[in-house]
Amino acid sequence: MSGVARDQDVDIDLGQLVRAVWARRLRILTITLVGAGVAFAGAKIMSPQYRSETRILIEPRAPAFASTQQINDASAGPLMDELNIASQVQLLQSADLLKKVINDLKLYNLPEFDDAASGSAMSSILVKLHLKKNPLENPPEERVIDAFVERLQVYQVPGSRVIGINFTSKDPKLAAAIPNAMANVYLSTQSGAKLDSNSEATRWLEPEIEGLRQKVSEAEKKVAEYRTSHGLLQTNGTTTFPAQQLNDISAELTRVRGDKANAEARAQAVRNALSSGEAFDTLPDIMSSQAIQRLKGTESGLQSQISDLQTSLLNNHPRLKSLRAQLSDIRTQIRQETQKILASIENESKVADLRANELERQSDTAQANSARAGEDEVGLNALEREANAQRQLLETYLVRYREAASRADSNSSPADARIVSKAIEPVDPYFPKVVPIVVVAAVATLIISAIVIMLSELFSGRALRPTDAAPEIIEAEAVAEEKHVSQAAPTVAAAKKPVQPSMLAAVADEEDVIEDVKAAEEAPKDEPEDEPEHENEFSVASVADYLTGSRAPLAIAISPTGDNGSAATVSLTRMLADAGRRVILIDMTGSGYPTELMAEDQAALGVTDLLCGEAAFGDTIHGDRLSDAHLIPQGQSDVRRAMRGVDRLSLLLDALAAAYDLVVVECGSADVAGVSRLTRSRDIEIILSLPEVEETIFVALMTEFQAAGYERVVLMSGGEGAEQTLGRAA
Repeated sequence: MSGVARDQDVDIDLGQLVRAVWARRLRILTITLVGAGVAFAGAKIMSPQYRSETRILIEPRAPAFASTQQINDASAGPLMDELNIASQVQLLQSADLLKKVINDLKLYNLPEFDDAASGSAMSSILVKLHLKKNPLENPPEERVIDAFVERLQVYQVPGSRVIGINFTSKDPKLAAAIPNAMANVYLSTQSGAKLDSNSEATRWLEPEIEGLRQKVSEAEKKVAEYRTSHGLLQTNGTTTFPAQQLNDISAELTRVRGDKANAEARAQAVRNALSSGEAFDTLPDIMSSQAIQRLKGTESGLQSQISDLQTSLLNNHPRLKSLRAQLSDIRTQIRQETQKILASIENESKVADLRANELERQSDTAQANSARAGEDEVGLNALEREANAQRQLLETYLVRYREAASRADSNSSPADARIVSKAIEPVDPYFPKVVPIVVVAAVATLIISAIVIMLSELFSGRALRPTDAAPEIIEAEAVAEEKHVSQAAPTVAAAKKPVQPSMLAAVADEEDVIEDVKAAEEAPKDEPEDEPEHENEFSVASVADYLTGSRAPLAIAISPTGDNGSAATVSLTRMLADAGRRVILIDMTGSGYPTELMAEDQAALGVTDLLCGEAAFGDTIHGDRLSDAHLIPQGQSDVRRAMRGVDRLSLLLDALAAAYDLVVVECGSADVAGVSRLTRSRDIEIILSLPEVEETIFVALMTEFQAAGYERVVLMSGGEGAEQTLGRAA
């Protein structure tokens, strides 16, 4: 190798390899163009191959006159099975089906399907060298089938019951005709199989039906003979004569007993009336008698005459005596007639009693007959079951026979498949694809040429270098790296320098704040223009960053200046929500300005309704109309009544803190005492929302909250957030 000792370790010079390839770029480009030209010429010389496809859907099919039940039974068959679809794929590739297609289209006359008959020089050489079997030794039919199978592809479309039939041919018309012919032959074969099945069923059912008819006739004859011999004649479809007779006697006996009881009750009523001397007008049996009615009419007339004469005659007047005697005689007749009616009713009771006794005797006889009939019915039931079984089997066979006979026509037995996409004559050849072939050939030639040049460089030794230079290279790289590190050290140190707090977490006392403010006022105004301006440490964004980092569950916002501070708190809440935190704001202000900015419905239920017990907890939580934050509005209840239960608000805050990342309570211009009533914990964030910093107010509030034990007091100033919130709300 040039420039390299034999006992010296070497390494590959990648730069030299790249330079060698680049130096011979014109040669590589020429070879690539030649390869692409050869591929183009070869693609043009090749005979084009055309491919077309037919698709068949395997599904249960029934004739148009088939019932819905039959269709459902067919759909419940094995056609939905994957193994059945795979079996249909194999059936489409069966030799019998292929032979039928070949014979129908006369493919054996086409040279395309019998290349061995014409032969080729290369094939003859391979045969003479015994490297290939002589294709002429196979029968012509087998050679045609082999050529047909090589161009055929039958497959199941994944995830469906569709089978695709692809065929490739030099003739585009033939490429479309063969898949369609295969589909038609397949459907005819399936339909013919159904016809054969129906014919076989018909031939088998005919003798079976004749035998069953004879068996049914014999069974029914046995049933009739048994009924006659045992006296089990039927009065209707289900009841025998003894059972019907017993039912009739029982019904009549019940009726007669009822008549007897009724007659006895009527007779007793008449006896009571006769014995007690009561009026007979209330007894229906007496009043229904025509004789009694006539006597009653006469009695009424006599009484009227006596009443009229008593006004003009004395009691001993012969006329009055005569009328009274007639009246007494009429009443005697009425009593006698009542006695007759009583005797008639008693006779009815006796007759009913006699009839009941006779019916009871007949009932005993009928029960004995019914008991014997029940014993005889055991054998009858066995004969009837046998006859019914034979009859049902005969009816089933008759239905099957009629169905099979009705499907004897080829149109009545469609195949369980249908063509969903017919093959059409392709326009563009499937193979060869000129452009892809040329591109692949060009890329392959380019890669091979580059590899050959690289190998030649490696074997010549020009791309190898001794490894003795490695220490110098490593040392140089180390020096460069050290230099680079030393230059970058100030930047890294500056990057790792702790960032000053971006907000005021706590203030020690009033003097520190005054000194900071004075120092800021006395700072020089003429700073260099290229010095970057520091972000406002008390802005809404800075407070949002601080709350995100502190992961505080609860923040109490105090707005001494009123609605301006509340607007900044709303802006802070929305900024936290936009940053992906789950945050909710509770409006505890007197003006309800946060509710006005955030709520869709200004009359929505809120915290006052919750504290007054007029709303459920879930009904007071609403979504912000401009962000993903949530809101508990001020509410519509009386504020003073609600503030009586403000001590319960701590439970509400604990529940919300468990569900949200941050709970913000906007208290308006509240004082330390009001905040202390909200929560007993001092480990919370106190946000003093002052859009414009007023030193006196801030120092006073800071002092009060620190004196009360609230160490985490944050100032939020700058009106930018409030102005943005007001703008979005507008």
